Amino acid sequence: MVDKKVKYKKGMKAAVSPAKAVKTVVRVDAKKTDDPCCDDDYNKKTFEEHHSCGCGHCSIDFTEELNPEEVVEENLLDTEESLNVKITRIGVGALAFVAGLVFRDRVFAVYLYLTAYFILGYEVIMKAFANIRRGDLLDENFLMVVASAGAIIIGEYPEAAGVMLFYSIGEYLQDMAVDNSRKSIKALLNIKPDYANLEHGSHLDIVKPNRVKIGDIIVVKPGEKVPLDGVVVEGQSSLDTSALTGESMPQDVAADDEILAGAVNISGILRVRVSKTFGESTALKILKMVQEASNRKARMENFITKFAKYYTPAVVGAAAVIAVVPSLAMYGAITRDWIYRGLIFLVVSCPCALVLSIPLAYFGGIGAASKRGILVKGGNYLEALVNADRVIFDKTGTLTEGRFTVTKIRTENGSTEEELVYYGAYGEYYSNHPIAESIKKKYGKNIDKNAISAHEELSGFGIKAVVNDRQVLVGNEKLMVESGIDIDINEENGTSVHIAVDNEYRGCIEVEDNIKESSYNVVDGLKKKGIKEVIMLTGDNEKTAGRIAGKLKLDRYHAGLLPGDKLDILRKYLNKTTSTIAVGDGINDAPLLAGADVGFAMGALGSDAAVEAADIVLMTDEPFKIVESIGIARKTRTIVWQNIVFALGIKGLVMVLSTFGLAQMYQAIFADVGVAIIAVMNSTRIMKN
Repeated sequence: MVDKKVKYKKGMKAAVSPAKAVKTVVRVDAKKTDDPCCDDDYNKKTFEEHHSCGCGHCSIDFTEELNPEEVVEENLLDTEESLNVKITRIGVGALAFVAGLVFRDRVFAVYLYLTAYFILGYEVIMKAFANIRRGDLLDENFLMVVASAGAIIIGEYPEAAGVMLFYSIGEYLQDMAVDNSRKSIKALLNIKPDYANLEHGSHLDIVKPNRVKIGDIIVVKPGEKVPLDGVVVEGQSSLDTSALTGESMPQDVAADDEILAGAVNISGILRVRVSKTFGESTALKILKMVQEASNRKARMENFITKFAKYYTPAVVGAAAVIAVVPSLAMYGAITRDWIYRGLIFLVVSCPCALVLSIPLAYFGGIGAASKRGILVKGGNYLEALVNADRVIFDKTGTLTEGRFTVTKIRTENGSTEEELVYYGAYGEYYSNHPIAESIKKKYGKNIDKNAISAHEELSGFGIKAVVNDRQVLVGNEKLMVESGIDIDINEENGTSVHIAVDNEYRGCIEVEDNIKESSYNVVDGLKKKGIKEVIMLTGDNEKTAGRIAGKLKLDRYHAGLLPGDKLDILRKYLNKTTSTIAVGDGINDAPLLAGADVGFAMGALGSDAAVEAADIVLMTDEPFKIVESIGIARKTRTIVWQNIVFALGIKGLVMVLSTFGLAQMYQAIFADVGVAIIAVMNSTRIMKN
């Protein structure tokens, strides 16, 4: 893309997006998989040779156009010309085939059939010979050539030409179906910005987003995508964040608000100071995560890959047996008829309907989830969600808002409320925990960090600090007990932050975290999805935990836990037959999320810790999206099994009928290409619902 300069004045109206004039495609040069039959270093060519049936579809990477980094500009006329050539070839071949059916002169008709055969089968024959040179004798092109050539040898010229005609039409329709599938996936994740309006004085330079640096000022006009993460420095507008979060309600933004790459500006012009490079932007993180999801395959995907390796040789072997053995072993058997039946077996021996449609179904599920702000890191996690029967929530930030407010201050030993809040705020100064933030907010004054000469955070207990040469302890009851300090206050509702100065107890600050409104519907939703137990883990005291669990109608809760205790409890619930889901805020719950069968990080947009720890990342803090995730996973499984039963059922039926001489090659072509087209279309349903 050539950079352009546009004169910019404050208050100017949005120009037509230059993105409309640019067409881009993405090149992927390497592909990895966790298929156990391959090592980590093989390239895309090896992948195609090892796993595809040679039809050109089974090795397709449905994430190809999502590659966020390797973007190249390319004229798409080549693709259109290729499709036009295919249509022309099919048209001319079809005319020759129909002419052969019309002409009564057999010799001339044979020439017409052969002309149709070579016009229609040219590309298939060339691919077959190319695969023979590679040593691959069981790819679909070779098998189709053998089947059609066999028909010619036994004098079935119309069959040979007809097979190539219907196969070519089927391949064309399959190309269209696959192309539409990829477009659907790309449309679901249409968040990658094409350009940025970089401000230079009174001018705007239209540049690629990767040329913009942290601290630069960019301008986002109405109708444009936000190209990079940043902070609004001027302007007011509403943003459509549905592509990121799945939420349809526009988000109002003004000066000092953070905005994320991939959102669409709806109304006003915004001047934004860039806070992250393009490579670290939210849009790129999402695209990378979705692209990498194709490498983490579900067990069913791996099974189908292995199944395909044995299915084709087995069917080819059966075809050889049918073509040869009966004519030798059965008295009066007509060799020509049995060879024809064996050729039908060859036509249906390609497993591409399964090898293509099942990975597409899983990736369609991942794409559909992404559209709802649910980032699934692999098909294996969708599969695990199907078998889930238990959900464990870490309370703070998941079932509750994670924003604490001070509700009560209780003093002891002559301390005042002002003094207690002072020591609490100074002690918590270096902590970013939500409770610490609430106490600092309650203090409401500037904190002189020079007054803090020492600070130590004790995980699961609290803070030990030196403030104005005085030893300060700020934390839970366990910290006081461990330090040998007596507490005379009974904890009430909420969480109590106890404070001691120079080993003398001074009182506590009570904070409370409100339950999210959406949390009240989560338990009912999970129960309807077949979840047997909903459990809450919290560091709160028994009384507070019991109150929250009662309001939400949870099955169980565990109170007074340290971070390490939560992982120990999780392990007690894990088993080999079902899956356990753990849900956390993705920052402090990394061990819990990593230890579960499926770990959900909630409200983790922009959080590196959440992206690394979780298997599924929710872009908002709405717990009901867990219910949606399970629904998507089960819909995906249903589609996968529909494809398996349909493909194997039709192929098996044609095999049985051909064995008894009741099937023609036309039915075999449908059982091969037709079934593949229907399976692909079925796999994309989840992206449209």
